[in-house]
Amino acid sequence: MSRKSLLVAGFGAFPGQRINPAQIAVEALARRRAACALSGIDLHTAVLPVDHAELPPRLTRLFAETSPDVVLLLGVAARRKALSIETRARNRVTLLRADAARRLAWSREIAHGAPDPLTSPAPVERLAAAARACGVPAQASRDAGAYLCNEAYYLSLLMDRRAVFVHLPDWRRAEVARALPALESLAKALTFMQD
Repeated sequence: MSRKSLLVAGFGAFPGQRINPAQIAVEALARRRAACALSGIDLHTAVLPVDHAELPPRLTRLFAETSPDVVLLLGVAARRKALSIETRARNRVTLLRADAARRLAWSREIAHGAPDPLTSPAPVERLAAAARACGVPAQASRDAGAYLCNEAYYLSLLMDRRAVFVHLPDWRRAEVARALPALESLAKALTFMQD
């Protein structure tokens, strides 16, 4: 089994979400780096800025620094009750909702003239099944939204990354801790899915 590089990146706090369960999950998964190494995974983690100006260069730097074989992106969808594993990203962003820096996106398109939508190559239903096998409700979703979650996913797919985006419900620390085995299982399944 060859070693794989996995980047897990999740968003930090933003207006209306003072504590982001995605950041809690990323920090918890970072503490599993040694266990991942034993499984043949070089785990890299990062907290992403909820900022339209900062996000694209941050992703570009992360990809250059970590050379990930697989990218797992995490965000929050407060109204959802299950892990939502997104199947596609759209070349669009809302002009109605400010980011954490209190700025609006400068354009409705993420990348001018780029295709829409982009679909993840990951077998999303199998990933959802891996999470459900750990006792966590999970489902496939076709709507990554129109905020920075969708933007990060779209940019990752546009940069030809084997990426998947998972929206977490508005969980607190204890709920994230209970879901951690499912997130780790999902990450490992994604990493070795094409081996």
